[in-house]
Amino acid sequence: MNDLSITGNTLTMSSREIAELVGSRHGDVYRSIERLIGRGAIGGYTPTPYTHEQNQVQYLEYLVGKRDSYVIVAQLCPEFTAKLVDRWMLLEQQAADGLPQTFAEALRLAADQAERIEQQQAQIAAAAPKVAFVEQYVEGTGLKGFRQVCKLLGANENEFRLFLADAHVWYRLGGEWVPYAEHIAAGRFHVKTGQAGNGHNFNAPKFTPKGIEWIAGKWASYKLQGAA
Repeated sequence: MNDLSITGNTLTMSSREIAELVGSRHGDVYRSIERLIGRGAIGGYTPTPYTHEQNQVQYLEYLVGKRDSYVIVAQLCPEFTAKLVDRWMLLEQQAADGLPQTFAEALRLAADQAERIEQQQAQIAAAAPKVAFVEQYVEGTGLKGFRQVCKLLGANENEFRLFLADAHVWYRLGGEWVPYAEHIAAGRFHVKTGQAGNGHNFNAPKFTPKGIEWIAGKWASYKLQGAA
């Protein structure tokens, strides 16, 4: 659970978060907060409704400030104060890393996210003809080598080679690139073996039509992530 909230420009922590931290029932923490409010030891908070994730029933919780959270934990379990300090440091770092602090910032964040989604959708739409071409192409053709697939996908050979290695599609063995066994078993590659004129044995991995269709999808996703 991570019940960081922002009230105005103030970070708050929920009574449920405190209960989880100290290993107590939320009802006990809730009643302790009410007693401390009654004594004037902490601020006069108003309960806030929340919907339980499992049963979708609405209950009440308190959202308290940093200073008052220390008072509450000191009353409940003083030995957990260090954990509370660590949790506040984490929550404040998360807020500093980009959580909107004002309504205007929240609107700007939502607009930026919407703009990124629109750009990704446009990129997908632009890639659709190429994907359709690949699907049509692989239906009636056979095995294709590395350079043929690069040309088909419009991919830079060096970038595509590194992509296949990073994605654990193939690996270097004795100066040759060899597909992982799982991809051969899945029918994505056929490894042709032979002997060169100088007596050197070689392995030549070829993409099957199924493999071309599969790697085209992987490559498109990789390029979209890089453009996002």
